[in-house]
Amino acid sequence: MSAKKVYIETYGCQMNFSDSEIVASIMKDNGFEIISEAKSAEVILVNTCSIRDNAEQRVRNRIQEFKSLKKRTPQLIVGILGCMAERLKTNLLEEETFVDMIIGPDAYRDLPKLLADVESGQKGVNVLLSHEETYSDLNPVRLDGKGVNAFISIMRGCQNFCSYCVVPYTRGKERSRDAQSIIKEASKLFDTGYREITLLGQNVNSYLSADNLNFAGLMAQVAEISPLLRVRFATSHPKDMSDELLDTIAAYPNICKFIHLPAQSGSTRILEKMNRKYTREWYLGRIKAIREKIDGCSITTDIIAGFCTETEEDHMETLSLMETVGFDFAYMFKYSERPDTFAAKNFADDVPEAVKARHLQEIINLQNKLSLKSNKKDIGKIFEVLVEGTSKRSKDFVSGRNSQNKMVIFPQNNYKPGDYVNVLIKDCTSASLKGVVANIF
Repeated sequence: MSAKKVYIETYGCQMNFSDSEIVASIMKDNGFEIISEAKSAEVILVNTCSIRDNAEQRVRNRIQEFKSLKKRTPQLIVGILGCMAERLKTNLLEEETFVDMIIGPDAYRDLPKLLADVESGQKGVNVLLSHEETYSDLNPVRLDGKGVNAFISIMRGCQNFCSYCVVPYTRGKERSRDAQSIIKEASKLFDTGYREITLLGQNVNSYLSADNLNFAGLMAQVAEISPLLRVRFATSHPKDMSDELLDTIAAYPNICKFIHLPAQSGSTRILEKMNRKYTREWYLGRIKAIREKIDGCSITTDIIAGFCTETEEDHMETLSLMETVGFDFAYMFKYSERPDTFAAKNFADDVPEAVKARHLQEIINLQNKLSLKSNKKDIGKIFEVLVEGTSKRSKDFVSGRNSQNKMVIFPQNNYKPGDYVNVLIKDCTSASLKGVVANIF
């Protein structure tokens, strides 16, 4: 018999994309074939995100399309994976009756059994969270097809319990992978041609292996695999950003000079309400340390507009923080109340939608100016760029990222994905740098 064809579609954060590669590994090891088109699939698995309401609505809209597909092909099996499955549990089966399986983030090993349950006429459900599961023994199937960049999950779960965030409830308790399994996975990726890896976790700074290796130590060991292997990480929590980690980044040329440090707000009052466990002053102190210890480091952030009770003064403090730091880039969102979080249970979502929208637009407008200002400073500089592929706009150009995680576009000259090229920056937009190959002797 031919292998059943499985299509995996992923929404949300990098962790979800990493999880989909774990799912692909489990399915492949159990005799299934991973394919890239839904219309040819016998099994469709949708890996979902619950971080904001619009993320869930996108998934719901998409699975309605799969409902239509299932009407034409009744034997098609549809499964919902990940955070949305964990948050809604069996309620999702009642809301979307054509869905066959609901699988939480810690139950992916159970997928083959759940598929067998569905084929025998039952619904397949496992949303149990684990205190131990890290999938560290699995070899993820890389789905991006580029063979240049890869994600490695080094830990799972979160226990920071920011008042607005659903992640601790959908991904469970924080636990770290065995360090040697991470080193082995990174080494294998490098040996097979990958030239950049990103270590992933909800809060990588709090990584701690069973033998007490902390995140700074892990970063050093991964960087020592080869000077040709770039190392990144995401995401950091400001309260845990240590000087030891900053010193480690500064010490290794192949650890990228890029830190994503979510601020969420510039107001200490709002930060306290968010349960972020740091103040505006603490955050700015960490920024100061980054600037002092890591030359040329790029800093990006997350900002939430319109959190509960946010005033014009709070909003102005956020804009002020952005100006003071000069972020290179930011992910910016309106506050979206998530059911069962501390904020949903205890705070009124009392900032009018029109005010949220205005605050967000002012944040976006400011960040566009800051991004352009940051990129203009790079004109005339030479950066080592890792080629990722052909530019989306023209086959005559290639694109890749520098250590600072900025996209650089320059003329094609038989460069291949994975090549390192020194590029002199000649021009920029707020979103990217443009340059020419630099002659360095």
